[in-house]
Amino acid sequence: MESEITLQIVLTKPTPGVVFGLQKGSGNNYETLQRQISAFTDLSFRFTVKVKGDRAKEKFPTFSGSYVQGPSGSKFVYIDIGTYAGQSDTPWSRRLKIPLTGITWEDIDSLSGDSMLETNVPGTGRDGGPNCATVKPFKGWVLKQL
Repeated sequence: MESEITLQIVLTKPTPGVVFGLQKGSGNNYETLQRQISAFTDLSFRFTVKVKGDRAKEKFPTFSGSYVQGPSGSKFVYIDIGTYAGQSDTPWSRRLKIPLTGITWEDIDSLSGDSMLETNVPGTGRDGGPNCATVKPFKGWVLKQL
């Protein structure tokens, strides 16, 4: 059975003056959507992913769709940063990997038409620039009302 769920990524305290956006597509064939410039406020990105799988055979659901990246078992979503998000007047060229791991069938079952799964991740890295690479530690996804 295939269905769709809504996810939301909240970047907390992102580096000011930098463009962040949600990556749709992969490799060199991608576009950055929902571009936002940080200005000392949190940024949020809402999108849908497809959920597949056989509950009787698979411990965790499988995710696909135009925002989903990576091999089976370690799917993720990219947030493009700086030049990767189309900003020309910046020294930053980064991507932030948001894991889709840890979402369970129980999480999927808890969703209704007025809820989604949300994660909060730091928008600024230890070097003071935009956070990049895979989010660590990753706190996971939680149920949130729309």
